[in-house]
Amino acid sequence: MKIAVISDIHGNIPALEAVTADIEKWQPDQVVVDGDIVNRGPLSRDALEWVLARQKQENWHIVKGNHEDYVLECAVPDGVETGPAYEVNKFARWAYQQVADYVPVIAKLPEQCSLFAPDGSELRVVHGSMRDNRDGVYPNTKDEELRLQIEPAPRIFVTGHTHRPLIREIDDTTVVNIGSVGASFDGNRELSYGRFTWTAAKGWQAEIVRLPYDFDRVEQDYACSGFLEGAGPLAQLMLIELRRAGGLIYRWATRYQDAVLAGEISMEDSVRAVMADEDLRPYLGPPGWTIN
Repeated sequence: MKIAVISDIHGNIPALEAVTADIEKWQPDQVVVDGDIVNRGPLSRDALEWVLARQKQENWHIVKGNHEDYVLECAVPDGVETGPAYEVNKFARWAYQQVADYVPVIAKLPEQCSLFAPDGSELRVVHGSMRDNRDGVYPNTKDEELRLQIEPAPRIFVTGHTHRPLIREIDDTTVVNIGSVGASFDGNRELSYGRFTWTAAKGWQAEIVRLPYDFDRVEQDYACSGFLEGAGPLAQLMLIELRRAGGLIYRWATRYQDAVLAGEISMEDSVRAVMADEDLRPYLGPPGWTIN
């Protein structure tokens, strides 16, 4: 029995093509997509249609992630199209515009997927944790916290969300964060996904696979799709995240989100201030902004 699990595509089509090709070579019995297909990247509609086509043709399973929830939140009209709060969430609104006609499909996606080996042992896939799809499992998560995140504990617990792959044993459970297809945050730009194999002799075995993809092409997608222009200033940080394989939105939010919402600094100025950090200078430049 072989199961492939991918997560956090974020509209990155070159990475999605690469991981799909590798999965097809491996020929698993089941494929699970663990959420965040859309948003925070340039080609949300293309990525969603790619996955939905394989759900129909090859019975891929799909789990809803927090970025699908962000798009659903944008589907509720509030009449607000200006102001700081609108600017902060502009990237999600941009993604919503790309996939608006798929909102009923997205809304019906399940929060988890459980698959069972012949011996009855469970492999459970959720985007974050059993508590919430924004509740991530990190390398430094303490054991007592992790037990709460996975209960009731299955034999294999598979998660994504953090964009940081790991395999960790706790009690009788193997916890696997499969990382991200579309935007790795562990310093390695290669995509990652999970392979899970069950045999009668060895039970469950877990492996994280890393693969390169066409980085230049996804940068072109950032520009040609209109994402860099239309998704607001945070799209600039998302491009730098992609280049450095490390998250930046949290850095921006802890420093400037409250000030932006209070009208004390503009979104553009707050993003430029983060981009001025010395450690980011090697990752600046076209098609993104250049900071002098």
